[in-house]
Amino acid sequence: MMQTAIGIDGCRDGWFYFRFDGETATFGFSPTIAGIVDNLPVDACVLVDMPIGLRARGKKERECDRAAREMLGPRRSSVFAAPVRPILKAKDYQGALAQSRRLTGRGLSRQSWNLVPKIRELDELLKAQPELARQLLEAHPEVLFAGLAGGPMTANKTTRDGFMERMTILSILHPDAETLVASAFLAHGGFEAARDDVVDAFVLALCARKPTQLKTLPAEPETDPRGLPMQMVFLPGLRAG
Repeated sequence: MMQTAIGIDGCRDGWFYFRFDGETATFGFSPTIAGIVDNLPVDACVLVDMPIGLRARGKKERECDRAAREMLGPRRSSVFAAPVRPILKAKDYQGALAQSRRLTGRGLSRQSWNLVPKIRELDELLKAQPELARQLLEAHPEVLFAGLAGGPMTANKTTRDGFMERMTILSILHPDAETLVASAFLAHGGFEAARDDVVDAFVLALCARKPTQLKTLPAEPETDPRGLPMQMVFLPGLRAG
C-alpha cells in the first residue's frame, strides 16, 4: 500500500499543497482545504500550517506556541499567537480585538486576525468531520526546519539567502526537491501561491512522510474543549529518503 503524505500551507486565496503517494509527488492549489483532504486514504498523514486546537478563553496562551517561539529564538516572531475560538465568529478586527481583551486579557495582532478566516475554515471542517483530527496535524514550517537542522534558520524565508538555506535542507531530504519546488512555482507562483508558500508546503509534506518519527511541542500536549490537541509536530534531525 502506498503511504499518502500531504503538506498544506494557507496562501492568498486558498491553500497550496504538496502530496506524496508513495514516491509520486503532486502539487496544486485549492480554494478550500476540504478540496484537498476529501476522501483521504486511511494511512494518510497531513501536516497543516494553521492552528488546530484552540482555547475558549483565559490568559494562558497555547503551550505549543510558547514552546515553538522558544525553539525558534531569532525566528520567534514567525509564530503568531493563536486566537481563542470565540474570536472566529468576529465580524471585524476591532470586534475581535475587544473580544480578545475581554476573554484573554491581551490583544490580538493584525497577523493573527488575518489568519482567522482560514483557522475558522479548518476548525469548521474538523467539527463537521471529527474523524479527520486523527490525520490532520498542526505544524509550523519554521519549527520543522529548525527541528531538521538542529536550530533555527539564520535568514528570513522571503530573502534569497533564506530561500537557499531552506532549499539546502530540502535537497538533503529529497533528491528532486529543486525540480519539484521549481515546477510548483512555475505553475502557481505569483498567481495562487508565493515562493515561500511552495517551500513551506513542501517541507510539511516531506515531514508528513515519516509520521511515526514525528515529535510534538510540547511533549505532552493539552487538549482544547473539543478534545483537539494543542500541539505542533516536528521531525528531529535530517533524515533523507
